[in-house]
Amino acid sequence: MLDKTYDASAVEPKIATRWAEANAFAAGAGAKSGADPYCIVIPPPNVTGSLHMGHALNNTLQDILVRFQRMRGRDVLWQPGMDHAGIATQMVVERQLAERQQPDRHAMGRDAFVERVWEWKDESGGMIFNQLKRLGASCDWSRERFTMDEGLSQAVLEVFVSLYKEGLIYKDKRLVNWDPKLLTAISDLEVEQIEVQGNLWHFRYPLADGVTYEHPVSHDEETDTYTYETRDYIIVATTRPETMLGDTAVAVNPEDVRYKDLIGRHVILPLVGRRIEIVGDDYADETAGSGAVKITPAHDFNDFEVGKRHGLKAINILTTDAQITLKDNDDFLEGLKVEGKLIEVIEELDGMDRFAARKVIVAKMEEIGLLDHIEPHTHMVPHGDRGGVPIEPFLTDQWYVNAAELAKPAIESVREGRTNFVPKSWEKTYFEWMENIQPWCISRQLWWGHQIPAWYGPDGQVFVEKDEETALEAAVQHYIAHEGPWKAWVEEKLENFQPGEILTRDEDVLDTWFSSALWPFSTLGWPEKTPELARYYQTDVLVTGFDIIFFWVARMMMMGLHFMEEEPFHTVYVHALVRDKDGAKMSKSKGNVIDPLALIDEYGADALRFTLAIMAAQGRDVKLDPARIAGYRNFGTKLWNATRFADMNGAVLDPDFDPGSAKLTINRWILTELSRTAAEVKAAIEAYKFNEAAGALYRFVWNQVCDWYLELLKPVFNGEDEAAKVEARACAAHVLAESVKLLHPFMPFMTEELWAHLAGSDAGLACHAEWPEPGFADEDAAGEINWLIDLVSGLRSVRAEMNVPPAAKAPLVMVGANAATEERLARHDPAIKRLARVSDIVTAATVPAGSAQIVVGEATACLPLGDLIDLGAEKARLEKALAKIAADLDKIEGKLANEKFVANAKPDVVAAEREKLADLKGQKDKLVQAIARVSQAG
Repeated sequence: MLDKTYDASAVEPKIATRWAEANAFAAGAGAKSGADPYCIVIPPPNVTGSLHMGHALNNTLQDILVRFQRMRGRDVLWQPGMDHAGIATQMVVERQLAERQQPDRHAMGRDAFVERVWEWKDESGGMIFNQLKRLGASCDWSRERFTMDEGLSQAVLEVFVSLYKEGLIYKDKRLVNWDPKLLTAISDLEVEQIEVQGNLWHFRYPLADGVTYEHPVSHDEETDTYTYETRDYIIVATTRPETMLGDTAVAVNPEDVRYKDLIGRHVILPLVGRRIEIVGDDYADETAGSGAVKITPAHDFNDFEVGKRHGLKAINILTTDAQITLKDNDDFLEGLKVEGKLIEVIEELDGMDRFAARKVIVAKMEEIGLLDHIEPHTHMVPHGDRGGVPIEPFLTDQWYVNAAELAKPAIESVREGRTNFVPKSWEKTYFEWMENIQPWCISRQLWWGHQIPAWYGPDGQVFVEKDEETALEAAVQHYIAHEGPWKAWVEEKLENFQPGEILTRDEDVLDTWFSSALWPFSTLGWPEKTPELARYYQTDVLVTGFDIIFFWVARMMMMGLHFMEEEPFHTVYVHALVRDKDGAKMSKSKGNVIDPLALIDEYGADALRFTLAIMAAQGRDVKLDPARIAGYRNFGTKLWNATRFADMNGAVLDPDFDPGSAKLTINRWILTELSRTAAEVKAAIEAYKFNEAAGALYRFVWNQVCDWYLELLKPVFNGEDEAAKVEARACAAHVLAESVKLLHPFMPFMTEELWAHLAGSDAGLACHAEWPEPGFADEDAAGEINWLIDLVSGLRSVRAEMNVPPAAKAPLVMVGANAATEERLARHDPAIKRLARVSDIVTAATVPAGSAQIVVGEATACLPLGDLIDLGAEKARLEKALAKIAADLDKIEGKLANEKFVANAKPDVVAAEREKLADLKGQKDKLVQAIARVSQAG
C-alpha cells in the first residue's frame, strides 16, 4: 500500500539514487533494437553558475523531450557539459585570492594562476550539475564535457588554425566593448544597458578661417519667415565631453540647408586647437539637437563607421583603465603645436580619470565661453555586467572571425528549411542579425581560457599553429628563406636554442562563445572520428532562450556547417522568459527573483516542472506564481490518492489485460479517452507545444480519471457483480499505469515511484517503460459517458450559480429527449441522482414553470427551483454582482483606450490590465447566463 501522503523531499532523492545506480540515462539506455538516434546537447551552463528559473525552464523542456523519446524506444543521448566562463571564473578566483589575502594573479604569474583556477574548478565549480539532477534532468552524466577539457581544447585549436589558414580569422584594429575594470574586451551579451540621469552638454566649435554663416533662430508661422543670426561657430552636443579630445570631424546632414554650404570647411577643436573638417553624412539627423554631430572615431561605434566612410583619423585618448592619455600620445599630438593653452590642458588632464576629466573639460569650455548650455538628459549607458562600470568603445588590436562569410550557408539553411525555428517568428530575428553581421571579435585579455595559438617572431610576423614546436618550424623556414636582418639573428639563436627566444606567444585567450560554437560536434569527439559523432550528429533539436540566438545559435550554425558540412540541429525551439507573477522581468534590484531550488524544497521538483511546462505556450512569457506551483503539487497528490483508492479496492496491474475485452461502458469510455489523450500528448510534444501536452494530461488525469472514472466505479467496486469487479480492477490499474507513463516526462519522480508500486520491481524503470500508443476506440461508449458528464456538470453549475443549498434536491425533468437519451437516463439513474443531487428523473413535453434550463444534446434538462430558492432575491444578487463587474470593466476599458497610458506605462502593466479585462469579461458572461436562467425559472 502506498503511503498516505506523497513526500517529495523523501521520494525524490531515493528515485535519483535509483536512476544513478541503474545508469538509466546512458546513451542508448532502454532503446529498441535498430532504433533511430535522438540527441540533444545541453546549453552548457557556466562553471560558476547556480540554477535559476531560466535554467529550470530550459532543462525541464529538454528533459520532457528526451524522456518522451527514450520511452518511445529511440537511442537517446542528452549530452551534458559546462562552459568555462572566462570572465566570471577569473573574477571568482581573483576575489577568492583577495579575501584570503593571498598574492594576486599578477604576483602569482600566469601558469600558477591558471593552475589555481583548475583547483577551484575541481573543488567548487559545477555545482549546477547537482542542481540539475535535483530538477530531474536525465542527461548521460557519464559523458560530461567541459569546454576546457583536453578533447574540446583540441577541437578549438583545430578550428582556429583551420580558419586562420583559410583567411577567415585575422587580426585587425577596430572598436570593441572595453571593460576598464576587467581590462578586457567583452561581447555585446556581457553589456548591460542601464538608464542614468545625466546631461547633454552643448558646445560651440569655432569655425576656422573667419568663416561665418546665417543660422535660423526663429520662425513666424503666419508669414512663414525666418529670423537669422550670423554665427562663426557650430553647436554640437555630447553626453561624454571627455571624448572631444579625440574629435576628428563634425558631421552634418548633406540635405540640411543650414549647414550644406559649410561641408568641406573646418572648425577649430576647442582646448586642443586641431583643425577638423565638417563632413556631410546621413548619420547626422537634422531634426535632432542642432543637427551637427561631433565625430570621435576611436570612442564611438557609429563615429567609427563615419570615420571609415570619410577617411578620418581615429585618435584614442584613453588608456585601458579609462584614464586620459595625452603626453606621450603620438596620434593625439600629431599636427599640433604644443604651446600656450594646450600645454596647460595636457598637464592638467593627462592621467586623469575619465569622469574627473569630464568635469574639468566642461569647466574649461565654460571659462572660454564655448559652453552654450547644459540640458538634463536621461539616457542608457552601457555597463559591463561583471565589472559593473560603464564600458568604453575602445580602439585596439583584436582577433576577428569573418562572420559574414561563414553566415552565408547558415542563412540559406534556415531560408531553405533545413533548420527550422519554433516559433517561426524567431527566424526574422535570426535573418536580421545574420544578414547585417559584423566581424566577430574572439580575443579576450584574460588568463583563463583557450590561449590563442599564435606566436610572434622578432619582427612581429605571426605564426598560427596548433603548438609552439610547429610554429617554430614555420618561423625558421620563413626567416631562413628570406634574406634580411632577421635571417642571421635566427640562425644564431638556433645554434644555442632556448625556448621562447625566437617566438613569443599571444597572451590573449578566446571568447568563451568560440568554444561553445563547436559544442554540438566537439562534445561528440570531433576532430576525432568517434562512433558517437557518426551516430548522434546531426543532433535533433536545440532548446534555448531567445537572448542567445545571435551569440550561440547562429555561431553553432556557422561552425557546424563549415566543419561538419551539415547543420548542427534540424530544429531550434526558442522558449520565452520566466517572469514574476505580475509579468515583470526578474532582477535582484527589484527583489523579485524566484529561486527554483527553494521552490523544489517547498513543493517538489515535479510540481515546479509541471507548472513550467503547462505555462510554456509558444511565444508567451511564463508568469510564475508560486500559488500555481502549489496547485500543481495538488495535481500530483490527486493522482497519488487515486492510486491509493484503486489499491484499497483491489486494483492490481495485470500485464495480460486486453482493453478490447472490456465490457463495461465506463471502462470502454476511459480506455477511449486514454487513447485520445495519448495521441494528443504525443502530437503536442512533437510540435513543441508543451503547454498543450501538459493541459491534456491535466484534464485527463484530474477530470476524467480521478473526478469521474473512479467516482463512477464506486458502485461497481461496492456491488455484487464479481465479473464486473474483476474487469474494473484490472482496467483501473491499467489506466493508472498508462497515465503514469504519459505523465512521466513531466513529473518523473512521483511517476517513477508510482510505477514501481503499480508494475512491481520486475517491470523495470518508468523512464524505460514503453510509451502508450493510441489504439483502443469505442465512440459509442465515449459518447454516452461524456453525455453523462456534461449532464451532471451542467446541473452542478446551475445549482452553484443559483445558490441552491447543497442538501436541497429537485427533480430532473428532461424535455425533448429521444429514445437513446431515455435509455441513458435509465441506465445511469443511480449515478445521476447521486452525483447531481436530484430527487427524481422524469421526461416531459414542456418545460415546467420555475425551472432553470441547460441544453444537453438534443434535450433540455430542467431543474424546477421555485420551491428551493427565492428567485427574485437571487436575481437581485446576480444583477448587483453584474453591475460591479460592469463598473470595473468600464474603468479598465477606459484606461486601455487612453493612448497615453498604453504608450507610457510599462509593458507588463499594460499586459496585466488586459488580462484583468479578459477575466472580467469572462465573469460578466457567466453572470449574464446565470441571470438568464433565473429569469427563465421565474
